[in-house]
Amino acid sequence: MNRVGIGHDTHRLEAGRKLILGGILVEYPRGLAGHSDADIVLHALTDAILGAAGLGDIGDAFPDTDAANKDVDSSIFLQHSLAQIATLGWHLINVDVIIFAQEPKLGMVKSRIRDNLARLLSLDGSCVNVKAKTGEKVGFIGRVEAMSCQVVVLLGRS
Repeated sequence: MNRVGIGHDTHRLEAGRKLILGGILVEYPRGLAGHSDADIVLHALTDAILGAAGLGDIGDAFPDTDAANKDVDSSIFLQHSLAQIATLGWHLINVDVIIFAQEPKLGMVKSRIRDNLARLLSLDGSCVNVKAKTGEKVGFIGRVEAMSCQVVVLLGRS
């Protein structure tokens, strides 16, 4: 038996914040604003995993109203979701990620994000794909006000 999950996250760009994508620090003068480290890739990935297993979403598990989640490393959210699905007999088969950002250009960092995600998920790198798309200068992505991420995961059960 297999299940598909989709996750999405958007955060606005803000001066004075680090830009962290998929657990990788990306050199850029602005970062993503949020209660935690605002890693849109790990947030969308966590949502996709939880959704595929029917376990709600990241906001249910880690509300931004909880002070304990302030500035936390989003890999903690991911590890929690992986532990939850494992107890239910699910495992990840593959992951497909799209990062929407007008700036910075992510071509040089996509492979580092993919490799880190594969490591965090204990998957072969061939089972993780990372794409980057610009906003073609349209909307909040194109005006470099924010970044978004969408993730699709496939879970399997033995």
